[in-house]
Amino acid sequence: MSVPAHPPAAGYDSAGFPLPSAPVPESEAVRLEMLKAYPPKTRKKREKQLLANDPATPPEIGANTRTIPGIITQRGCTYAGCRGVVIGPIHDILHITHGPVGCSYYSWLTRRNLARPKPGQPVNYLQYCMTTDMMEEEVIFGGEKKLAAAIREAHAIFKPKAIAVYSTCPVGLIGDDIHSVCRKAKEELGINVFGFSCEGYKGVSQSAGHHIANNGVFKHMVGLLDEPDPQPFRINVLGEYNIGGDAWEIDALLQKCGIHVTATLSGDISYEQICKCHTADLNVVMCHRSINYMAEMMETKFGVPWIKVNFIGAEQTAKSLRKIGQFFGDQRLTDRIEEVIAQEMAALRPVQADVRSRLQGKTAAMFVGGSRAHHYQHLFKDVGMLTVAAGYEFAHRDDYEGRAVLPKIKVDADSRNIEELDVEADPQRYNPRKTPEQIAALQAGGFNFKDYDGMMAEMKKSSLVIDDISHHEMEKLIELYKPDIIGSGIKDKFVIEKFGVPCKQLHSYDQGGPYAAFTGAANFYREIDRMINSKVWQLVTPSWKKPADPALALGRGIDSPANQAVRAVVSGLAKAWKPRQAAAAAPES
Repeated sequence: MSVPAHPPAAGYDSAGFPLPSAPVPESEAVRLEMLKAYPPKTRKKREKQLLANDPATPPEIGANTRTIPGIITQRGCTYAGCRGVVIGPIHDILHITHGPVGCSYYSWLTRRNLARPKPGQPVNYLQYCMTTDMMEEEVIFGGEKKLAAAIREAHAIFKPKAIAVYSTCPVGLIGDDIHSVCRKAKEELGINVFGFSCEGYKGVSQSAGHHIANNGVFKHMVGLLDEPDPQPFRINVLGEYNIGGDAWEIDALLQKCGIHVTATLSGDISYEQICKCHTADLNVVMCHRSINYMAEMMETKFGVPWIKVNFIGAEQTAKSLRKIGQFFGDQRLTDRIEEVIAQEMAALRPVQADVRSRLQGKTAAMFVGGSRAHHYQHLFKDVGMLTVAAGYEFAHRDDYEGRAVLPKIKVDADSRNIEELDVEADPQRYNPRKTPEQIAALQAGGFNFKDYDGMMAEMKKSSLVIDDISHHEMEKLIELYKPDIIGSGIKDKFVIEKFGVPCKQLHSYDQGGPYAAFTGAANFYREIDRMINSKVWQLVTPSWKKPADPALALGRGIDSPANQAVRAVVSGLAKAWKPRQAAAAAPES
């Protein structure tokens, strides 16, 4: 980040980062303290995934690698990334999970993907949880017949436009061919039926499921409807899943500017919107990790260019609107965007200033999905808070270091396990939205297509970056950094809060939101203010502040009372076992 020419604002350093109100420990010391508990082999791997940041030259991080067995991780599985994240929010197709009922529960609105069908499209299947409920018999003899019957039954009851089928771990292990079943059902029923081989074990994390979902959506839906919307300035918002209504806030803001959203992949989206999303003029990407594959494939086949945007945080929202306006190059649109930004910022600034008066200098840490741990740093910064540590659950190196490192990333065996589509320009429908001369003129003005500098470039120097954080590392981070709040997921939310630190659940926002765009920013400021300044956290005493209880000192000392009791029990069992052992070894008389 370049140093501004003017003096820094009160409470901010020369690089524009908030100054913490309490001393922050040296990140390298924290890193070493976290690592020293691990055995040598584990430490060697984790060393690559715990780094002190340098925004000027981001260090190479170990990312998209398998979680070490025994470490408690926040990650999800491939099925979760495909069914639960990317495809799940499509509200008017049926989603059938082929597998045991336990896996299917995850798809039952656990992410708070909200949908509001348009007039004349009253269908919303998101509240349904459909599964083949595989039992032992199907695991032994195969479940293809049961899947075919489930598809017929679902079609007879609901008459959907399309049906998507998702395979879970047992399906891949026994070899059920869901794609053959789907092809036959498509011919029989006359609707679009397609499957996703997204068995949970197929990748190192849910990131593999995102890739599989992108491939399936592109093959089976994108391009089926060549009817562009009549409005000008058509865009798709990719990687926005309408958690808590975020997509609605973004859509309302864009409409106010005069920008039309053809499709939001995949928050509050219909089947038809996906089928015609290739007719838009521009793709804007929010969550880089979950959907950059789609952006690349649409550009290659249909000529739709893409840019990286961020509608989380006031300044970032304004920056993204201006970038969209710059792409279209229409003066009236540009003027309207500036009017909207001025109106929205005028309403937001009093809220921002009020909250900043109580949060200036507070610290935060974030360990969330892909892109959120980056984007939400801007919201904290808006109210004078510093992010001292951050990381992703399932990111790749380019999410941390920027897309410039893509040529240097080696494709490993786990990544080769995921199909790479061979995409070519469509002979009839490939239509570059900008001429080479127009692209050159935009780039000469500082405009960047399909560019992403990653999270590290926008974090403070020497802040701690942790990929796939473990619960041990989270506990040490809380003990040493003492952050005022942590943004994380549901798997460790209550563990964090038992240490006396509020945790904002940023996967599905608990029951809050929206937090996108200007109105969402105001909601977030107030929510964080309420959480941090609640007195309830003063009543919680973390484990490292409590005096050691000798009666609970198992493993803390060889002569502790608990260990002496354990040794006595083991000794007694050994004495009782010796006569039995001798009798069993004696020859028969």
